[in-house]
Amino acid sequence: MKYILIILGILILWAVFVYNSLVSLVNQALEAWADIEVQLKRRYDLIPNLVATVKGYATHESSAFENVTKWRSMAMGASGPTKMHAEAENMLSGALKSIFALAEAYPDLKANTNFLELQRELSDTENKIQAARRFYNANVRDLNIKIESFPSNILANMFGFSKKEFFDLADNDAAQNPVEVKF
Repeated sequence: MKYILIILGILILWAVFVYNSLVSLVNQALEAWADIEVQLKRRYDLIPNLVATVKGYATHESSAFENVTKWRSMAMGASGPTKMHAEAENMLSGALKSIFALAEAYPDLKANTNFLELQRELSDTENKIQAARRFYNANVRDLNIKIESFPSNILANMFGFSKKEFFDLADNDAAQNPVEVKF
């Protein structure tokens, strides 16, 4: 009887430990996603200023501005780390690259201090988004491993823990290849 109580006590302690580690991993993934959202919001706020600055120099390049506006709206409208959100963010990044490529054709724009500052801030934000994305994906990886691994998968299924989706580059050429701008 004594040994049964000891084994039962060990199993209960193990279950508490596994449950708490799953809760911790879920919260770390949520926190990491919140970090991504902060950086995405910063990027969304910078884009209208960038577009307004570039429009003053390149008024006939309306398709580039329309693409940036379209993808910004789609990215802002997407929620959570879904494939659709990742694709919208990647397409927005591609559209922003085309705006920066326009600057090469307009020397006055390239020398404009507002444009240079916006370009620097946006570049810094893009780097922070990439770092936040890597941090989020690392947390999701750890959570998913814990959910799939035996014996913690038994408790994960019992308490309804589910795998999270990675926030990666979408499987499309626009997101993975450099933007080509033709004049």
